[in-house]
Amino acid sequence: MRSEESDLARNGGMMMPVNDSSRDTIDPNDIDPNDIDPNDIDPNDIDNNDKNDIDPNDKNDIDQVPPIEPLDPVGDRVRVVWWRRLDKAVVIACFFLALGIAFVARGLLVSVTGDDRSPLPANIEQVNPVPEAVQALRQTQVFADLADNFTGAFSIDGVDIETVSIRDVASENPQPGQQTSLPPETIFEPGNATLTFVPSSGAPIESFSQGAHTVVLRYWNVEEGENTARTYTWTFNVV
Repeated sequence: MRSEESDLARNGGMMMPVNDSSRDTIDPNDIDPNDIDPNDIDPNDIDNNDKNDIDPNDKNDIDQVPPIEPLDPVGDRVRVVWWRRLDKAVVIACFFLALGIAFVARGLLVSVTGDDRSPLPANIEQVNPVPEAVQALRQTQVFADLADNFTGAFSIDGVDIETVSIRDVASENPQPGQQTSLPPETIFEPGNATLTFVPSSGAPIESFSQGAHTVVLRYWNVEEGENTARTYTWTFNVV
């Protein structure tokens, strides 16, 4: 009592609250749920965004949680930076460059390996321009190398070209430096069994126009005669 009176005397006779932490502590086990009045709960005190309000044991609460997609910040950043670094003008230029290279490669394939792609029949060793050639010139010669003892004749774009043996046009006693004038027709060389036609002035075909052309070669064994002739047809393209 004396202690309380002395405390009152020091405080001017006024009662001061005593700070006792034990009085502010509530044991949850001492709370009876039946003593809680729902009308005393303020709805504004309820935080709908509080994750602690979700009961992991309640399936309805779990279904309300939106799925979390895994993030890959490093991968996403790399992809964005890679696309941003692309220059549209450079991409378009590379596309047309690759397209041009593809066309050139196809042209070389056709013009260089034409006879490999189109096998020649027996008794025809070589023809020129090669079948399906795409880079022939306007004055290109039409040539055929036949087997020994064979001869033949050309028909180009439906025009029959007469065949003349070089033995019939060559001088019997040529002088040194003398040039032999060849007629504008197909020249046959019996020693090599070759046929050659060169478009020129006065020839049935003076030059080849741009586009596709068709050659029909009739060939036969000299001993068997022209009645046994066979034909071989191929095409070429003039640029």
